[in-house]
Order: sequence, then structure tokens, then C-alpha cells
Amino acid sequence: MNIVLTPHVTTAPRRRARVRAPELVGREWLNTGDRELKLADLRGKLVLLDFWTFCCINCLHVLDELRPLEAEFADVLVTIGVHSPKFAHEAERAAVAAAVERYAVEHPVLNDPELTTWQNYAVKAWPTLVLVDPEGYVVHVAAGEGHLDALRQVVSEVVAEHEAKGTLHRGDGPYVAPPPAATELRFPAKAVLTPRGTLLVSDSAHHRLVELDSDGETVLRRFGTGERGRRDGLEPTFSEPAGIALLPAGVAARVGYHAVVADTVNHLLRGLDLDTGEVTTVAGTGEQWRDGETDGPADGIALTSPWDVAWWEPAGGVAIALAGNHTLGLFKPLENRLERLAGTTVEGLHDGPAPEAFFAQTSGLAADGDRLWLVDSETSALRWLDADRTVHTAVGRGLFAFGHRDGPADQALLQHPLGVAVLPGGQVVVADTYNGALRRYDPTTGEVSTLASDIAEPSDAVLVDGELVVVASAAHRLERPVAPGARLVSVSGDAHEVRRPPSVVAPGRLELAVVFTPPAGQKLDDRYGPSTRLEVTSSPPGLLEGGAGVGTDLVRELRVAEGFTEGVLHVVAQAASCTDDPAVEHPVCKLARQDWGVPIRVEKDGPDRLPLMMGGLDEAI
Repeated sequence: MNIVLTPHVTTAPRRRARVRAPELVGREWLNTGDRELKLADLRGKLVLLDFWTFCCINCLHVLDELRPLEAEFADVLVTIGVHSPKFAHEAERAAVAAAVERYAVEHPVLNDPELTTWQNYAVKAWPTLVLVDPEGYVVHVAAGEGHLDALRQVVSEVVAEHEAKGTLHRGDGPYVAPPPAATELRFPAKAVLTPRGTLLVSDSAHHRLVELDSDGETVLRRFGTGERGRRDGLEPTFSEPAGIALLPAGVAARVGYHAVVADTVNHLLRGLDLDTGEVTTVAGTGEQWRDGETDGPADGIALTSPWDVAWWEPAGGVAIALAGNHTLGLFKPLENRLERLAGTTVEGLHDGPAPEAFFAQTSGLAADGDRLWLVDSETSALRWLDADRTVHTAVGRGLFAFGHRDGPADQALLQHPLGVAVLPGGQVVVADTYNGALRRYDPTTGEVSTLASDIAEPSDAVLVDGELVVVASAAHRLERPVAPGARLVSVSGDAHEVRRPPSVVAPGRLELAVVFTPPAGQKLDDRYGPSTRLEVTSSPPGLLEGGAGVGTDLVRELRVAEGFTEGVLHVVAQAASCTDDPAVEHPVCKLARQDWGVPIRVEKDGPDRLPLMMGGLDEAI
């Protein structure tokens, strides 16, 4: 059974349509004690389906957004993650199980690698949330981030309605915690070599930093209590820390700390004094950036999922891979200032001047003189930024192409790389995470080769005494997989494409409608300017001969060019809903945002309307 929604943009009160939720179908279940769940087993509970994939930073944001909602309604709400993979590696059960542990997912998860349940619910984007009432009917759909308030409102209404009807059952849900695992490191993310010859590692799932001897095994010091938090001082707390950048000695002496840490889930940069072990917050507000200023005092500008950091001398500061909004930031510690370094927030692969470039979840950085090397995980790309602030791509074809293939860079393929390092002489090493490989790119010859394989999700690499030390994240350790004098391997593996069911549309006029219904008690408020924004591009660019660009209406007429049979519409929508109370001088506003990459197939008799649900549910089904 497929849910077919015919939504429209509205600010009218919410109306509930009676649509029976399709059954949950997939390959296997996690976090249930191997029990297979059916919707009938959950009658009397509200069921929140979270369609996600673990490569997607927006999905990870939503996992964190949902935690307070799950705690508040623990006895009536059952969250079920429907894991709908983008990359081939994400279809493997062991990889999904590792991600569930890594990101502390404490609800049942259905692994659906064939996208059966995804298609039955007519899902078009990661992440998408679907709320099912205690009688098994769909009552709310939302895509993207920023829907916590709306969900809380809808859940409260449904709880009250079904408690009055006697159809609400309180009590424990079906979640069964997996057995705990004990290793010194747990999903380490990044590592750097300190001036003392030791290795400083971000022990991500333990929410701390660990200093190891040069052997990569002997623990010398730990920074952080192991609790999730954001406390400064000599007993600091972190939340899934990742990248670490060492400051030049002269800069460190002036600012009072030696290393800058990307405290990813806290949306902060933290400073670490390697002499005393003291941690301070040096940039970010602790709130996730959704819109607004990107340049200003470091403690007054919000960040979004800083994943890696690197000191880049041409910019005079710490470059920041802001995976959460597909941009690069710049932190200038001597000036205590944050700036936008590159990117527009549009997810994609587009080179050129830094302010116009598109990035896609940049997750690894490495500086080499005038070049800042970076890996974009969602486009499986290796790229670089010049000192003149121009972006170039060495390897990568876009959001939907990936694989494990060596050879000329314009033919080579990666799969969701998370780390990058530069060797003496300028050769670049890529931690090709979802291929479980270490790859090498030679800028002189333009060739890509494989240095090592069978590594459990490598996420970073660092050179120690002439030997590559790799962060094998899913193996929970550092490894030395490249023996001295090892020969390079050439892999001519398969090319893959992300294949989701395309939306069929007609050539010519096409109405694009993004649907958003503000939560009860809120409205789209234009008193301080437009409350909505819509940006549309396409791949290939010639697919649209009209309607591309930025505007403020959530409904727009596009023109699909003749001669195309398929392509992708890239849609970025956001809507700010504000307190609907004339007596409130300064209303509280919440921003919902979603990026879609919608595969389309152009057919002569296809529909001339493409609806995309961002939040709400329409009566016409």
C-alpha cells in the first residue's frame, strides 16, 4: 500500500485525514531482542516512524531533536527508525548495528535496504517523520529538521484524544537495549600528532579525548569525564567530539590553548591546553545554526555540526568543516572571530569562487601550503580550496555516484570518505570510509590508487615516523595497515548510483509545491520579512529552462526542458513559524528546513504537479 499525498501550502488549522498506515516491512530488526514488530503489536501507542540513513547529517540532527520528545512521552510514544540506506555500505546489517550504537539510538530500528517501507509511505527525502495514531492511522508527516515543537503539539493532541476515547495504552515500549561493549576507544573519529610525538584521538562515542603514546595503544591521558555534556574546566564534558587542529606555537602562546576540537553534537569549538588539560569553549553558542549571521564574534555566532578542523595559514585561522549546512567556516583565534570561508548551504558539487561553491557534508580537512584539501562525504569527492579562495574537484561526480575504482581521477570513485591527509611531497591520502579502504591521489599524475583495504570504516589518517596510522573507527582502534614498502593496488571496482524511486513528471510546465502547516498556536509571520524561502536547482542544469533560483514562495512554476528523460531537482526550503499572539511584541520563531534531491523521470503523460511535504498532513489523499 502506498500513501499518496496531494498537499498544498496552507496556514489553516490542522485537519486529520484517515489513512491507514502501511505495514512495516524490511530485512531485520535491531534493538528489539530479535523480535519482529508489526503495527498491530503497537495498537494503543503512538508510533513515530523516523526514515533515516546513517550517512545523513540531517538525520543525525533529528535523532538528537527527538530525544526530549521520546523522554517526555516515554509511556505512550514508540519511535521506530526505518533505516533506508543511500550507500551500498549502509545496507549491511553490521554497519547499521554499528551506527545504532555509535549514535546512541535507543529505540527499535527496522533495516529496510530494499526501501520497501520507504516506498509504501511515499517518502522522498531523508529524514522524514511519520506519526501514526493508536488506531493505526497516519496523522502527521514532516521532512527535514526543526519540527520538534510541531511534533510535541500533535502528539499532545493525539494523546488527549485517544485517552478520552479509551484507545490509549500506557506502559513500556518494545525497545531492548543491546549488550554493552567495552573497549578503550569507542568509534574514534580523528587523530593528530602532537609536538611531543604522542597521538591525540577524539574518542567520539565515549565523549572524550585520549592521548596515546606513539605506538597508538598506550594510554597516557584522558580529557573528559566520558559523560555527554558541554562543561569546561579540568573535568570537561563533550558530545561526540571529532576533528582536532593544533595551533601554531606562537598563536597557542597568545590564546592560552594548544588544540581546537570540533565538539560536533554541541555545535561548538573547544580549546584544549595540553599542559594543564583545561578545556574552554572558544567558538559557537551551543545552538545549531539554521539561518542568520555567519560572521562575527566567535561566541556570538552559531555553528552546525563542526566535523573537522585544520589550521590553514593562508587564511590565518582554523578552517571548519561545517557538515551540518554544507559550508566551510573560519575561526580566527587571535581575533576571536568566526567567518564564512566557502559555500552557500546548498548541498551539491559545484566548483568556482568560494562564495558560490556547493559542498556536501564536508567531513575531513588537511592543509598543505596554499591548498586546503577536503573530502565531501555525500558526493564521495576529494576537493581543494586555493589560497585565492577558488574551489576545485579532484575526484567526484555528484550526489548520486559512488564506488571503488582506481585510475585517472576523472574516472575514479570513492564511497563516503570522512578523512584526508597529505604526505611529504604533496600526495593525498583519503580515508575512503564506506569502501573500508585507504586511497592515494597523486596531484602530479592525476592518478588514484588503493593503499590498503579491509579497514573497518577508516575515518582519518596521520603520518607517524614515516608510517601511516589510520583511525579504524568501527574497529575501535588505530591501525597501521600500510606496511613499509607495500605496493600500490589498482582496483577496477563497480560504479554505483543512488537509486531511489523517481517521481514521474511531464515536460513543460510543472508546479512545485512545498507543503508546510505551522504548529497550532503559530503562524507564518512576515512582520520582519519573508518567513519562507525556496531555492531550486537541477542536475543537469539544462533540465530546467525556467523556475530555477531563489524566491520566497513555497509554490513555484517550473519549466522542464524538452529532450530530457531523467534528472534531479535540488530543492532547499525553509519556513519560520512564529507565535500567533498579537500581544507578543517579539514572537518566538522556529525554523523548519529541508533539502531534497528528487530524482525525476520525464514522461509525456506525467503529472504537471510535484508536491513535497515539509510539515503537516492534507485532507485530500
